[in-house]
Amino acid sequence: MTPSQLLEIEKGRGDGVTDLQGAQKIGVDPKEVVEFCKKQNVRIVDLRFLDLLGLWQHFSIPVKALTPATFAEGLGFDGSSIRGWQSIHESDMLVVPDPTTGFLDPFSEVKTLNLICDIRDPITGRDYLKDPRQIGRRAEAYLRSTGIATEAYFGPEAEFFIFDDIRYDQSINQAFYHIDSAEGHWNTGREESPNLGYKPRHKEGYFPVPPTDSLQDIRNEMILLMEECGLEVEAQHHEVATAGQSEIDLRYRSLVKQGDGLMIYKYITKNVARRRGKTVTFMPKPLFDDNGSGMHIHFSLWNGDTPLFAGDKYAGISQTALYAIGGILKHTPALTAFTNPTTNSYKRLVPGFEAPVNLAYSSRNRSAAIRIPMYSNDPGAKRLEFRCPDPACNPYLAFAAIMMAGLDGIQNKIDPGPPLDEDIYALPDEAMRSVPSTPVSLDAALDALEKDNEFLRAGDVFSKDVLSTWISYKRQNEVEALRLRPHPYEFLLYYDI
Repeated sequence: MTPSQLLEIEKGRGDGVTDLQGAQKIGVDPKEVVEFCKKQNVRIVDLRFLDLLGLWQHFSIPVKALTPATFAEGLGFDGSSIRGWQSIHESDMLVVPDPTTGFLDPFSEVKTLNLICDIRDPITGRDYLKDPRQIGRRAEAYLRSTGIATEAYFGPEAEFFIFDDIRYDQSINQAFYHIDSAEGHWNTGREESPNLGYKPRHKEGYFPVPPTDSLQDIRNEMILLMEECGLEVEAQHHEVATAGQSEIDLRYRSLVKQGDGLMIYKYITKNVARRRGKTVTFMPKPLFDDNGSGMHIHFSLWNGDTPLFAGDKYAGISQTALYAIGGILKHTPALTAFTNPTTNSYKRLVPGFEAPVNLAYSSRNRSAAIRIPMYSNDPGAKRLEFRCPDPACNPYLAFAAIMMAGLDGIQNKIDPGPPLDEDIYALPDEAMRSVPSTPVSLDAALDALEKDNEFLRAGDVFSKDVLSTWISYKRQNEVEALRLRPHPYEFLLYYDI
């Protein structure tokens, strides 16, 4: 059976729907969704889809325009203005709502049902190759076609900052940004009438109780709304940096479902902050000289109810897991083009700030790129934690790329070598030189992706067109655009030359 045939089967399964619906019980098929809207007096239906880079897009229709036929035929829209998508001369596209993804919007004044959608070509009727959600679907279909596993699970630990104010501008004669936070340690001397103190010092924001952690109630509101929208939250807490760095962890789910979940996660965090007069950013490194925001991704493969990463090898993992580690470490330079997809990402991926730049694996050692968590001896808890990624990534592309690298390691029996259980940063220079590292820039990551992408193209998961579009867009609109602009720090260095 081909991956495309498997993909058609997967679309009809509809299993696991209630884990996204939560208590809302919206339904699993089009008729149930339409009936739910009538019973709940829904007035607006919001249709959501993702551009190639990872930003949610939407448009809304009155509820009477949603019929069972909508879920089969879709609705037309102009795709030419979506980043990384169609040209102006081939702009017509179809947005097709997935009936298993509905959730009531917790922020709209008018009662609104949100539906996550897939994109199709209206001429051929086929799934659109540049739709990130479809790339995730193809990855899941390819996994099953290999016979290695039936499911890949992902558990992201996304970090973000909650700021009080952000100003930035870029023009021909100026460039600046200004961030502020009542928690920022730089404000210990500010006149606040009164200044009450309790501002986390740099790199000392991990786990303090209120009043030092001033954002407990905001994060609680976020996780309760996430649960109302069907997500399962494992924990929330303040993170290491000063100025409101936070983390909320999601329970593991399958690839596409977790991609959906992370988009809902971002939507909720940003809107809760906004209605409280604050702002959330998933930018990896907004503050100089303090910790940036990563997104450690827990990854495991299962065959039915059997966890494939549990075994009797190092740290209680299997030979399959070791091969998966070998594949991920081998392909990490190329992977970072998707898991760390911004120029700002590489201001976080530097030594000294807990971001793992060294390509090694270990149990418990958080300075390694891949960690094997040791919290439990339960075979179902055995997983790999890939620590390089950051939350600026498009989750469908990042999860798919990580899985494809792991599968390549399993299929080709890639040996990851011995684990590195020492403190990497305490190793002598000679030993450090033998440990490979992540790319130092987005430009270098794109170079790596150009040279190493065959593992992504297996099963047509990432088409050549997707890869070439991603690379050219990132080079032209981010790498080159940044290279052309004077940096404020250059004035400090060179103005008086």
